[in-house]
Formats: sequence, structure tokens, C-alpha cells
Amino acid sequence: MDEIRRKLELIDRQLARRNFHERIISTCPLVFVAVGLIAGILIQSHLDLPVLLWSVPMALLAMATVVFFCIQRFGSAGRYVMAYLALVCFACLGAIRLTHYGQPEPNDIRKLVGGERRLATIRGSIVTEPYISRYPDWKFARFTPTDPTSSFYLSVTAIEMTRGWEKVAGTVRVQVGEPVLDLKIGDAIQAYCWLDRFGPATNPGQFDTAGYLARRNVFVAVSIQSRAGIRLLASPSAGALTRLRARMRQVAANALLGDMPQDKAGRGLLQALLLGYRREIDSDTYRAFRRTGLLHLISLSGMHLGILVGIIWMASKTAGFLKPARAAICAIAIGIFLLIVPPRAPTVRAAIICWVFCASILLRRHSSPINTLSLAAVFLLLIRPTQLFEAGWQLSFASVLGIVLLTQRIEALMHEHVVDRFRSERTPKTGAFRRVAVKFCLLVTRLLAVGLAAWLGSAGILLYHFCTITPLASIWTVLAFPLVSAILVLGFLKMILFFLLPTLSAVLGAVVILLSGVLIRVVRLIAHLDISQILVGQVTLVPIILYYATVAFVGFVYLRRPLLKRAISIAMVLTLSIYLGAVKWQRTYRDDLVLTCLDVGHGQAILVRLPGKANVLFDAGSLHRRDVGARLVVPYLEHAGMEKIDAIIISHNDVDHINGIPEVVEHGKVGHIYANDAFFDRTDVWGTAQFLRECLAERGLEIERLRGDLDLTGSAKIRMLWPDEQAGGDEALSDNDRSLVSLIEFAGTKILLCSDIEQFAQRELLRRYPGLRADVVVVPHHGSARTLVPEFLEALNASVLICSCDRSQYERASDTSIPVTGPPGRAKLFHTPKHGTVTVRVSKDGTLRTDVFAE
Repeated sequence: MDEIRRKLELIDRQLARRNFHERIISTCPLVFVAVGLIAGILIQSHLDLPVLLWSVPMALLAMATVVFFCIQRFGSAGRYVMAYLALVCFACLGAIRLTHYGQPEPNDIRKLVGGERRLATIRGSIVTEPYISRYPDWKFARFTPTDPTSSFYLSVTAIEMTRGWEKVAGTVRVQVGEPVLDLKIGDAIQAYCWLDRFGPATNPGQFDTAGYLARRNVFVAVSIQSRAGIRLLASPSAGALTRLRARMRQVAANALLGDMPQDKAGRGLLQALLLGYRREIDSDTYRAFRRTGLLHLISLSGMHLGILVGIIWMASKTAGFLKPARAAICAIAIGIFLLIVPPRAPTVRAAIICWVFCASILLRRHSSPINTLSLAAVFLLLIRPTQLFEAGWQLSFASVLGIVLLTQRIEALMHEHVVDRFRSERTPKTGAFRRVAVKFCLLVTRLLAVGLAAWLGSAGILLYHFCTITPLASIWTVLAFPLVSAILVLGFLKMILFFLLPTLSAVLGAVVILLSGVLIRVVRLIAHLDISQILVGQVTLVPIILYYATVAFVGFVYLRRPLLKRAISIAMVLTLSIYLGAVKWQRTYRDDLVLTCLDVGHGQAILVRLPGKANVLFDAGSLHRRDVGARLVVPYLEHAGMEKIDAIIISHNDVDHINGIPEVVEHGKVGHIYANDAFFDRTDVWGTAQFLRECLAERGLEIERLRGDLDLTGSAKIRMLWPDEQAGGDEALSDNDRSLVSLIEFAGTKILLCSDIEQFAQRELLRRYPGLRADVVVVPHHGSARTLVPEFLEALNASVLICSCDRSQYERASDTSIPVTGPPGRAKLFHTPKHGTVTVRVSKDGTLRTDVFAE
């Protein structure tokens, strides 16, 4: 019967091809509303037209739509006209909503903050729970000179001016230079602080904090030195809804974790799976889920909410409730659940879909999945239209759309080519074994079809935002789904039974924590196989558009000549594959040499891509920026499509040169790690060198002594000029003067990396290499005038000078006229705090070209 049913459905689809357009209008008209709203937001974001140009057409179109709806005398043609009138009308509405969402109030605080920092005293109310940034996964966090910081969002109400207190509006992001433990949502405070604008990203691949917050109408950063700068004001208690949410979150967390065994990794995973809070997941687990393409499993979405609703539905059915009562109970439970979990787009989208399902039962109507999904999109975009530009929103709707549109087609193909043959050839004709085998095969087929459909829907967005392709994600989803489902079912039951049967709840807690540990080990094992992810690097919109065009053509375009469609489909797939393959090849194999000096503040992280395919990283660290390995270096490697670093060369053991290396090693493959003799022989006063060795040993790596030159490619040479054997044994040298100086030579061009050498080492280099010249120089000791010998740079006669420093060093250099400009009128001087990432390209004919990421 299943085979006959599939054949009949196929015939129905074939007969309905010609009426496809009419079916959309009749069964899911909200598609036109959603498409129009999205189109209007996109157009307005690029053109920024006046609201009046949208308002007048919208009013006219709205009236025309009402007229057509009332008269209804044009049959199917009238429905077409009405659908497209609604589309254009909502396009105007989307543009107007985006404009009004970003329009500041007349007294918005952003208008008081220009390009310069300013001191101020402000008042406001805390709108989010203060979060303490402890950086638990940053290995070198113990060596940071400052305390962990606290951050929260503040709705400002007043600012002190020369005329007294004046009312202001807006939301700001507050960062306090130490942990604050006595503040909570709803507290009214007065703060003496610095006001500033958020700076843009200065490195390729770096998370754009300014853009992320601007999409939430947060434009002002508030810096408070310590808790002493905050005064708690007498204020009315928080609103009833705020208190209810806080209380319910506390109760839910206690019901889930209160009596559970202490397992940090397992507890963090459970909080993500059941409550939607992912901050407690350790970096290894999060990275494993991401590399395997299973990150969607720990993002609270439709699957999680569907299981919860299923549990409540079955419990209500067991209790004897009829369908309408069950639907009402589930709708109430969904509302309660939304009060507990973070209101992210996937969760709200899933809640809307479940509410529509419950409403359809109460109203005795059939709901269309596409129509419901369109309603969720319209609802979320009207609340905050800028969600359209966020990866989370895009992935949420693309994956569900893929499941709705593609699952049946994929399942039919799998049945036709795999399942039916298995049923006819590999199993007995009768008996229990056949029934079990067939059911198992059908279940696996359905899971594979759903997983593959979700992956097809989201793969292009994943590639665009995260630079990777995870082709095996659907297979890994089938393997992980039973464990995830069991954890969700037992976890939700545990939370419910915590108030009714505490002992049984504790037993379920032990089982759930055991299952979460098994899931973590399985996912880490899959990630360790290193076959799940293809790192492509940043791509343009061209391959993304081509990808979705290919999926749409293969899945939904019908031609009378099947061979023609197959030929076009193959051509489109080959074009996309060749394009991505060429991008990957160009980023792996090169004819030129590329040096990239990242903006890490006071520190150094220089990546050199040598001709061929060898990559060398010189240091990775920063003095004041936290966790630069995971936050700056690794995102750049992913952006550039680099899966392997052949060598990491450590100049010396100062934290601003090494405290990001462990995270870089955790990210991907590292061939060798080198350091000079001084790194091993010098007394390790701060213990940083020993700590780094221990961190690397956990990953199966050790730091090797660098003796002589490093030859990774035949056309480029890396020479170690300083310290040599004679200087390395001089105990009178400072740590900075014992740091490594490297000279890279390619196509007649010389690049000198000076690290932190000071005046003695600079003079020694000039004395020992009197003919030393360099075309590109990374200025010693971050461009410090105090430790720089003026004639050192003059003798090198460089055409490009790079200072890797922080903003305060750059401003001091400008004030004191540091002599780092080389011969007058010849050298180009770059400072990373001003120019961002600085890239130097040396072609095989010796041509030198420089690029900067920011100005």
C-alpha cells in the first residue's frame, strides 16, 4: 500500500504542475505577504528612500486590494491581482517598518556621542541580567592583568548636562571592569562612565560587534571602570512580567540541574538542549558540533519544541482530554516555555508554528506548513526587520523551508532507488524479521530525507556566513538523533516530574547526564575523523545564488524532455563545483607570497602564506585583548579558507606574543611549533613558556628548537638573523633583546620581522649585517619610540613599515613624531589600530602591493 500511495502522490504532483501558481495563491497566500515584506526590507536597506515614496503607493495599493477582495468578480484573475497587490503593498510596509525601526528618537543618546569618547553621568534601568565574561575556555586567562568584566544592557533615561539632568532615550551596552554580583534586571542605576561608539571590525572574518548591535538599535558603548562607579537608585520593583520570567527561569534551571550529578560538559549541553542557554558549553564540545554540522541540534528550535508539545499532548490524551482541550493545554504550555527560554528567532518561529497547529485544531481547519512558516516570518520581521540580515534567522527559516519542500521528494527518490530494492531482494518475504527490517529501513530513510532536506536548505547560508560545507551532516544527524531525542524526552519529563515525583526525577537526571556524555563523546569522535567539514573560505553571493537556483531547478522545474532537464542540472552542478573548487585551489596553492599582519592591539599575529601551499604563523597574542586566538586569528584563518598551518614560529615568551597560540592549535592542523634557544634557556620568570608547553602537550605537540634557517618551500627562504649562538648565550640581554628576528626572501624582495628587539639588538644587527636591507619591515617593539634606534630603520631603507600596536600607542606615536617613516617621501607607514589588518603581496616577479582592511 505504501508503494501504491507514493505512486498516486507522484501522479497528483505531475498533474498539478500546470496549476502550481494557482495552488500557491489558494493554499498559502501568505507567501506573497512574506515575500513582499522581505523584498521591501532588502530594497530599503540598499536604497534608503524617503518614507513618503513608500507611504503613498502603500495607501493606494491597500485600497485597491480591499476593493478587489470585496467585489470578487474576476475569478482566478482577481485572485492573481489581489495576491500581487498584497505583495507590493507589504513591500512598501517592509520598507516603512525598516525606516521607522532605525529612526532615533529626538532625544536619543546616540546623538550625544560622536566620534570622540566623552565622560558622562547617566541614569537608566538594567534590561538584561549582568553577564560576567570569565573566558573559561581561554587557556591564558590566568595571566591576564585585569579582572573578568561584566556586561549588561541599560535603557537610559537621563544624562547629566551643564544645565542639569536631561531626559534621553535609547539602549546602551555597559561594560564594567570587574565582576558585579549585586545587580539584576529592573535595577535603576546611576553610572559615572565613558560614552563611545562601537568600532567596526578591523580584521577579515572578525565578528562585527558594531553591525550586530546596530541591528538591535544599540549604538553607544558605556565603559565603567569598577563597581564603585555605579550607584543603585531607589526604584520601583521590576514589572510583573520581568519578575515572572526571572522566577520561571530559576525554577526551570533548578528542576533540570538541581539534583543532577556534577558534569560540567554534560550540564552545559543539557542547558543548551532543553533551556536554550549555550554559554556553558565548553569550547571543545561546541567546536565538535560545529565541525560535524550538528550545531542545529543544540539550537533550541522546532524539533525541541515539537518533542515538548508531543509529551504534553500524550499526557493530556492519557488524562482523557479531547483534542480541543489538548490543543489549548499545548498552546498554554508553549507560552510558558517561551517565558523560560531566550526569545531567539528559531524558538519564536517554532512557537508560532505550534500555535497555528493548535488553533487549526480548535477551529477545525487544516493548516498549510508553508502558510504557517510565512506567518512566522511576517510576525518576526514586523517586530524587528533587521533580523532578515542575521545568520540565525536565515538558517532557521531556510532549513525548515527545505524540510517542508524537499523531504517528500528526497524520500521518494530514496524509496525508488534504495528502499524498494532492499525490501524485494535483501529481506525474507514473510516473518517478523522482515517487518522489523522494513520499519527500521523506513525510519532511517525518513531521518535521512529530513536531514538532507534541512542541509540542502541551509548549506548556502552556512557557506556564506561560516565559510564551510558540511556534506555529511545529514548522515551524522541520523546517528545523533536517537540520543538527542532520548535526552529531550527524558529531560523534559525530569523537569515536569521534579515537582511531582522528586525521586524519579533524580533517577531520570542520572540517565540524562549519562546520555549527554555519550552524545558528546560520539560527536567528538565524528569530529576527530576530520571528514565532516570542507573549509572553503569567504565567498561572494554569486555561488550562493547559483546554488539555490540549482536546488530550485532540480527540485521544482519540470520539463517535457527529462534528458534536457538532466543535462541542465548536471551543467549547473558542475559549474558550482568548478567554481568552489577553483576558489579552494587558489587559496591553497599560490604563486606569490602574502604577509598578513592582523590587528590584535598591543601584540603580534603575522601570517605568511608562502609560494606553494605552506603557511607560517609568527606569534599569536595580545596584551589587552582577550582570547585573540579564538576571536581574531581563527576567524581569519576560516575566512581565508586555511585548514592547516605548517609552522608556528614563536619569537619569545611574552604573553602578548603567545597567549593565543593554544586556541589556534585547537582550531585545526598545525605541523610544527618552533622557538629559539632563548625560549628554552632563559629563566621563565612568569611561567608563560612552561604553561604554553603544557597546553600544547595536551594536543600532542611540542615546541621544537629552531636551529638555522627554515626551508618550507624552494622559492622562498626564512632566515633567522637574531639571536645567533653567540648572542643567545649572553645572560645580560633582556627578554626583548633575545626575541627572534626573521628575514623572509622571495623574488628579490626582503621582509624583516623584528619582534620586540630593543636598541642593543638593533645596533648589533646593523653591526653584524652592514649591508642589511629590507623592503618590508615590521617595526621593532610595536613601534615604541623609547626602544627604537632612528638609524636602524633608515639603514634598512624599507618601502613599507608596519606597526602592530594598540590605539594608545598609535596616538602617542602621532604626538611624539616617532621616526619610523624611513627615507622621506618613500616609505609607507601602517598602524594596525588605524588601518586594521595590513596585507603585503609579493608577486613572483617581485612586484610589491599593500592592502588594508580599514581606514
